[in-house]
Amino acid sequence: MDAIDRKILSLLQTDATLAVAEIADRVGLSSTPCWRRIQKLEAAGVITRRVALLDPDKLNVGVTVFVAIRTNEHSAEWLEHFQRAVDDIPEIVEFYRMSGEIDYLLRAVVPDIAAYDSVYRRLIERVRLADVTSMFAMEKIKSTTVLPVTYAK
Repeated sequence: MDAIDRKILSLLQTDATLAVAEIADRVGLSSTPCWRRIQKLEAAGVITRRVALLDPDKLNVGVTVFVAIRTNEHSAEWLEHFQRAVDDIPEIVEFYRMSGEIDYLLRAVVPDIAAYDSVYRRLIERVRLADVTSMFAMEKIKSTTVLPVTYAK
């Protein structure tokens, strides 16, 4: 990956609707080589998909809840069951396996505390958990989908 690929990725992360001709112009290429580079980045899995980012407040899911989970279960079978349970709850938008004292960290988006309580109840009905700690974000200070491209190889 070279500097032109990184520029292309930066542009697409900011606005995936840019026309290839516009991207090509901004990175100093003609359209065909630019399009080939984009296709190559997609084929290599660097570009995984192109999406529209939605405003959570306008969708009435402006409350972010981080859910720290500890469990006494650490089998592959249990994790698969847990993953299926999380996948079935659309309010949970991120799911991480962690190191340290917390086993898993979830991020959920909901309209209010009552809606989160419903998410919590659906989760504990499906999976045995040792400890669940919920933390409500008071203010979003930084949120971006733009990844740094300077480290790309």
